[in-house]
Amino acid sequence: MQVYTYSEARKKLSSVLEKAETSGKVLIRRRDGSTFALKPERSDSSPLDVPSIKARVTTDELVSIIRKDRGRSTASTRFIKGR
Repeated sequence: MQVYTYSEARKKLSSVLEKAETSGKVLIRRRDGSTFALKPERSDSSPLDVPSIKARVTTDELVSIIRKDRGRSTASTRFIKGR
């Protein structure tokens, strides 16, 4: 674990933060000897979490909208005869 003086940490804050991110924690020591830990905050949520919306659309309507957007009217048009 890396230990920085207060002055070093102040001058090199960007690299201190990067070091804390990669190693999980760095220590910053004041002139009076007191030590503070700097560690990255972990989020409990996933970056893939998206808020839901309230839509009054049925599953059939949604599938129909997607097929229309993709240029298909029904599921059977996906297959071309003779291929």
